[in-house]
Amino acid sequence: MAKFHDALSDELNEFIMAQPLFFVATAPREGRVNVSPKGMDTFRILGDRRVAYLDLTGSGNETAAHLRDNGRITVMFCGFGQLARVLRIYGRGRAVRPADPEWETLRCRFGSDPRPAERQIMDITVEGVMTSCGYAVPRFDSVEPRDTFTRYWENHGPEAVEEMWRTLNNQSIDGLPTGIVEHGADATHRAEDTASAAGSGSGKKHG
Repeated sequence: MAKFHDALSDELNEFIMAQPLFFVATAPREGRVNVSPKGMDTFRILGDRRVAYLDLTGSGNETAAHLRDNGRITVMFCGFGQLARVLRIYGRGRAVRPADPEWETLRCRFGSDPRPAERQIMDITVEGVMTSCGYAVPRFDSVEPRDTFTRYWENHGPEAVEEMWRTLNNQSIDGLPTGIVEHGADATHRAEDTASAAGSGSGKKHG
């Protein structure tokens, strides 16, 4: 049975922290709905009504464009182990980037080691949480994290990060701006710092 919660609790946090994978869904006021899988221990619980995840550079930047358009976001966790549960966080989010004054305060929640190709942090205000049974979700074992992402940016370097921001991350597939290039030199500097760390990796739990 579905159950609605006004905020996160210790029990819900424990479930979230145990999951190696989560999904992010956003949509613009007009245009395509986007759903993205996330891993690499990039999710953090900041309070009972606030969460965030560290967004790493990829070939699209749909979430940033949609949050800029209307702020709506849903984050979903599925229990693939013995506990059958689906948990959705409904909220409003925004992209925080290295040039923003809140960056350092938020970034420290993800540990001191840089991640490969860090792009932005999605700061989310929790408006509600829903849990449901998840009986139809199959059981899977998590084998190990992939190292493909880390090796890719280690091989391509900071110039490739900056180029991807300029060419593929600057607007959504519907043509909505993401704001990524507005940070100019600050964004480039961060690309150099994070791409150079691509070989270090990190293996911490959500928290």
